[in-house]
Amino acid sequence: MINPLLFPLFGVDFWNSPIPMVILAVISAYVGWVSVEYIPFTRRILERREAGLRPRGENAEG
Repeated sequence: MINPLLFPLFGVDFWNSPIPMVILAVISAYVGWVSVEYIPFTRRILERREAGLRPRGENAEG
Protein backbone atom coordinates (compact mmCIF):
# COMPACT_ATOMS: atom_id res chain seq x y z
CA MET A 1 0.00 0.00 0.00
CA ILE A 2 2.74 2.47 0.89
CA ASN A 3 5.12 1.20 -1.77
CA PRO A 4 3.29 2.85 -4.72
CA LEU A 5 3.27 6.15 -2.84
CA LEU A 6 6.98 6.13 -2.04
CA PHE A 7 8.16 4.50 -5.27
CA PRO A 8 8.83 7.83 -7.04
CA LEU A 9 10.99 8.95 -4.10
CA PHE A 10 13.15 5.89 -3.50
CA GLY A 11 12.65 3.46 -6.37
CA VAL A 12 12.64 -0.33 -6.36
CA ASP A 13 16.27 -0.90 -5.39
CA PHE A 14 15.90 0.98 -2.12
CA TRP A 15 13.07 -1.27 -0.87
CA ASN A 16 14.94 -4.45 -1.83
CA SER A 17 17.94 -3.60 0.35
CA PRO A 18 18.23 -4.19 4.13
CA ILE A 19 18.78 -0.47 4.79
CA PRO A 20 15.07 0.41 5.15
CA MET A 21 14.60 -2.40 7.70
CA VAL A 22 17.53 -1.16 9.78
CA ILE A 23 16.22 2.42 9.64
CA LEU A 24 12.74 1.22 10.63
CA ALA A 25 14.17 -0.82 13.53
CA VAL A 26 16.15 2.15 14.86
CA ILE A 27 13.14 4.46 14.65
CA SER A 28 10.92 1.85 16.34
CA ALA A 29 13.40 1.35 19.17
CA TYR A 30 13.62 5.09 19.73
CA VAL A 31 9.84 5.51 19.79
CA GLY A 32 9.55 2.61 22.25
CA TRP A 33 12.17 4.13 24.54
CA VAL A 34 10.48 7.54 24.44
CA SER A 35 7.09 6.01 25.20
CA VAL A 36 8.47 4.25 28.28
CA GLU A 37 10.56 7.14 29.59
CA TYR A 38 8.39 10.15 28.94
CA ILE A 39 4.79 8.92 29.00
CA PRO A 40 3.84 8.49 32.68
CA PHE A 41 1.12 5.94 31.92
CA THR A 42 3.54 3.41 30.40
CA ARG A 43 6.02 3.92 33.24
CA ARG A 44 3.31 3.17 35.82
CA ILE A 45 2.37 -0.02 33.98
CA LEU A 46 5.98 -1.23 34.06
CA GLU A 47 6.45 -0.27 37.72
CA ARG A 48 3.30 -2.17 38.72
CA ARG A 49 4.43 -5.20 36.74
CA GLU A 50 7.86 -5.13 38.40
CA ALA A 51 6.29 -4.67 41.85
CA GLY A 52 4.15 -7.75 41.25
CA LEU A 53 7.23 -9.87 40.58
CA ARG A 54 8.94 -9.01 43.88
CA PRO A 55 8.59 -11.58 46.65
CA ARG A 56 6.44 -10.52 49.59
CA GLY A 57 5.54 -11.95 52.95
CA GLU A 58 7.35 -13.29 56.00
CA ASN A 59 9.63 -15.72 54.17
CA ALA A 60 10.58 -13.35 51.35
CA GLU A 61 14.24 -12.64 50.83
CA GLY A 62 15.46 -9.10 50.72
